[in-house]
Amino acid sequence: MLRTIIIDDEPHMHQALEKLVKAHCPNVKLVAKASGVKTGIEAIKRYHPDLILLDIKMKDGTGFDLLKQLEPVDFKVIFITAFDQYAIEAFKFSALDYLLKPVDPDDLMKAINKAEKLVLKELNTQLEVLEENLQTDSKSNKKIILKTFENIHLVKIRDIIFCQSDNNYTHFHLLDNHKILVSNTLKEYDEMLREFGFFRVHQSFLINLGHIVRFEKADGGSIILANKHKVPVASRKREQLLELFERITKN
Repeated sequence: MLRTIIIDDEPHMHQALEKLVKAHCPNVKLVAKASGVKTGIEAIKRYHPDLILLDIKMKDGTGFDLLKQLEPVDFKVIFITAFDQYAIEAFKFSALDYLLKPVDPDDLMKAINKAEKLVLKELNTQLEVLEENLQTDSKSNKKIILKTFENIHLVKIRDIIFCQSDNNYTHFHLLDNHKILVSNTLKEYDEMLREFGFFRVHQSFLINLGHIVRFEKADGGSIILANKHKVPVASRKREQLLELFERITKN
């Protein structure tokens, strides 16, 4: 059983989350509720939870203010937030779980099931990346966490040259010639990185447009990248890619 505390400054969220947990999460035992940073810290110190459901913005501070006062964090965290595309990107890059208000029961169950399997020694690193990304306005300075079976890597998005699909795995090729293999599909990273200057030129390749050296027209078209790797361009993507080049050169 996950001993759990809800920390949110909206009373109706306490009621809604408690109701959802009791109805859908038999592996969770609610031990306390708190309405802010101060009362949240008091509850955590008193009950020593396994998990907290933590609102990001509260009247007396943020969820990060709370976590900083308890470093290193020795409990699992699922963040709760109102819809904010900027924040959602940061969560995805840090590989941390979040729930959007109003909370969907299926999303809650999935997040709690993932929390059970979360490795605590990785959590503090993920929290650091999340906070850093939330505070960074420049897209080029944002970082992404890439988990392998043995390590957790912090990678600047601008240092990714391209990603290559390998069935349900993805190979990341970095500027320093380092390669990282992660157990997520290329489709997931396509959706995550497309707003950061990445383009799916082929079913198997997602490239960083900032690392293109040239486009070769022969044999249907291919891209030469900064690490001298040659990536094929699918025929249906060629026109779209050339339009992107036009826009880039005009800017």
